[in-house]
Amino acid sequence: MSEISPDAGGGISLEALISRAERAGAGAPLVDTWHPAHCGTIDMRIEADGRWVHAGSPIEREPLVRLFSSILRREADGSFVLVTPAEKLSIEVEDAPFVAVEMSAEGGVLRFRTNVGDLVTVDDDHPLRLARGGGDAFMPYVRVRGGLEARLTRSLAFDLAGRIEERNGKAGIASGASWFPVDA
Repeated sequence: MSEISPDAGGGISLEALISRAERAGAGAPLVDTWHPAHCGTIDMRIEADGRWVHAGSPIEREPLVRLFSSILRREADGSFVLVTPAEKLSIEVEDAPFVAVEMSAEGGVLRFRTNVGDLVTVDDDHPLRLARGGGDAFMPYVRVRGGLEARLTRSLAFDLAGRIEERNGKAGIASGASWFPVDA
């Protein structure tokens, strides 16, 4: 079976996204139920391109990055922490903690796979956020889990821009029954 879906406008089929997410070990613990004391800050950051860096060196081992991503949480004040049942450490995130790297659009429902293996269906619980960057650039994000978002890669942003349609005189992007307006 081909991984390119004819309905996806050149995107990846849903089966391919699921398979890749399973191979990546998708699934995160319920970090929102853990409330340990804050233990300080760790010299770790997630760069805007999704690269994880510790003490100035990129973390090259994908399983380690996936492990850290599974215990990442966004706090109510907007800060980011790595949390376990026993401790909580602050980290720096330059933009969004994840990057959406593949898209499926089968049946008019948008789904993304992130760089750490999360599979996200765009809906009211996992909305698109369409921001403007420098020079009026179109910068789309999708909520992955909790307060954590994935920024779409540049090529996926172009693919998504091609899905903009007009309804009742307003531009937006549909995913299933959900509608996400695009501000002019």
